[in-house]
Amino acid sequence: MKIAVLGTGGGARAHVAKPLELGHEVLVGTRDVDATLARTEPDMMGNPPYKEFLADHPGVKLLPFGDAAAAGELVINGIDGHNAVQALSAIADQLAGKTLIDYAVPFIYRHEPEHPWPTPWGIMPKLDPCDTDSLGERIQRALPATKVAKSFVTQEQTTVVNPRSVADGDHTMFVAGDHADAKQQTIDLLKSYGWSDILDLGALVCARGMEMHSPLHEAIRFGLGQQEGRFGIKVVR
Repeated sequence: MKIAVLGTGGGARAHVAKPLELGHEVLVGTRDVDATLARTEPDMMGNPPYKEFLADHPGVKLLPFGDAAAAGELVINGIDGHNAVQALSAIADQLAGKTLIDYAVPFIYRHEPEHPWPTPWGIMPKLDPCDTDSLGERIQRALPATKVAKSFVTQEQTTVVNPRSVADGDHTMFVAGDHADAKQQTIDLLKSYGWSDILDLGALVCARGMEMHSPLHEAIRFGLGQQEGRFGIKVVR
């Protein structure tokens, strides 16, 4: 299958490397191919320049967002949450009729809260939207011809693609969406990654809960004293 991954950050890289390992053809979308390849410094999260990643993963095609989306049979959104709706709206025609798995979190990083939450790396970003809306729903409204499924968002993406790295895989992944076939494609991909406990939360409105889990995920990570967030959430029935 041809899988298009939109974005070049650390999470997106995980979703490039694993499908490639599983035998899929992977296309990566970026805003500006030349600019992405020209970077020589790590990104804001410390990931090495993307050209180094490409050198270690031969066969991956780096394309503009629209070209990657057009070529992919399944699309994974790794564009940062603050810019995702605008970037995806610009390629709505190329995404029409396709499943888009969204794992972005709508974090606003540069803000000045009245009551800041200090973290080891600065002030905790705020969620926008929150409570009464979600990024997943906003993307679906902006792309009515696309089938949006929300998933992956309650874990570090390195754990999403390798669930057995935590408790031999004995933890839970969630999926939500308004299109049964899109959710099934997401579940099938998760199973190929190694997930056995996948909980369908229902309609895309449940993306609100998954996105709002992100600050709790960070709090647990801090409590465990972890840098990489290597832990899982298990729903005990």
